[in-house]
Amino acid sequence: MWEKPALLIDTEKVQRNIENMLRKAIENRLIFRPHFKTHQSADIGDIFRKKGVAKITVSSVSMAKYFADNGWNDITIAFPVNLREAGEINELAERTRLNVLVDSVYSANKLAQKLENETGFFIEIDNGYHRSGLLHEDIAEIDEMVAIAEQNNPLEFKGFLTHAGNTYAAGSKKEILSIMKSAATQLQALKARYAERFPGIITSYGDTPSCSLADDLSDFDEIRPGNFVYYDVMQLLLGSCTPDDIAVAVACPVVSVYPQREELIIYGGAVHLSKEFVPNDRGAKIYGYVVRLTENRWTEPIPGAYVASLSQEHGIVKMCSEDLLKFKPGDVVGVLPVHSCLTANLLLKNRQLL
Repeated sequence: MWEKPALLIDTEKVQRNIENMLRKAIENRLIFRPHFKTHQSADIGDIFRKKGVAKITVSSVSMAKYFADNGWNDITIAFPVNLREAGEINELAERTRLNVLVDSVYSANKLAQKLENETGFFIEIDNGYHRSGLLHEDIAEIDEMVAIAEQNNPLEFKGFLTHAGNTYAAGSKKEILSIMKSAATQLQALKARYAERFPGIITSYGDTPSCSLADDLSDFDEIRPGNFVYYDVMQLLLGSCTPDDIAVAVACPVVSVYPQREELIIYGGAVHLSKEFVPNDRGAKIYGYVVRLTENRWTEPIPGAYVASLSQEHGIVKMCSEDLLKFKPGDVVGVLPVHSCLTANLLLKNRQLL
């Protein structure tokens, strides 16, 4: 077992993480539409379904197809619409309640011309992350996009959506919640402007750090966190979770031990863990925390042990001599990933549910 790097998934923690976020959504009377790009797994999806979740978010048309094939029929593709996939979007809209993201008049018009089946669309708003979306003050263009929905075409205006990815660069809980509040204010103002013409429109907000840290999410109609299902080292350092909430670890074989350097070499590189890193308090790059694997789970992070460098297949682990001498080639260590979404994607074909 674990001859090669493998993603270990603690399903007890997964269930607990889902229950905690679902409870928060229920208490705030929100639509809960979790993002499935983190796990991309029918098995994990079934855990959500058993908890009563019926609406989901994905990040691509191909991911939407995968989950539609596994029985999900209310799906938002939270990625700016790719007009080259209009045919596939049309096919999906024929068998599911499908929503897409649009952030320009051009794309909205082209989509209206290409689609035959009713498709919901959200106007994506850039709340300061500056990745994609219109600024909330781009009213002239938003007006034109909204007007398209009033024409005789398959597009149905669903409301306004944002992703607060800028929370990942925040330095405190206060700053994270401030970013969330700013996004809420922008979306609420836009909803109020168009609600009389479109009584059913909603505001949709996605982001794990703020959804994890905030108790009051009632400024939104819908939340779409995704990373919370697994969490990771980045979320731990942001304060979004505890070490015990992290539900995935990568099992990596030890191939070499260098006591004089206080380093282990593991079979687990960038193609398994990604190149995502976080800095420690001395400015060194951390590509993952190291844990000991137990019979069924893993321990708390080994103090001071971390993945310090990655090449394609190699990982270099820094570890104090006292702990390092407990390992030998042929042993297996666990790595808590910095960004579980990327790591889970890289190890889609080699994962184990515990």
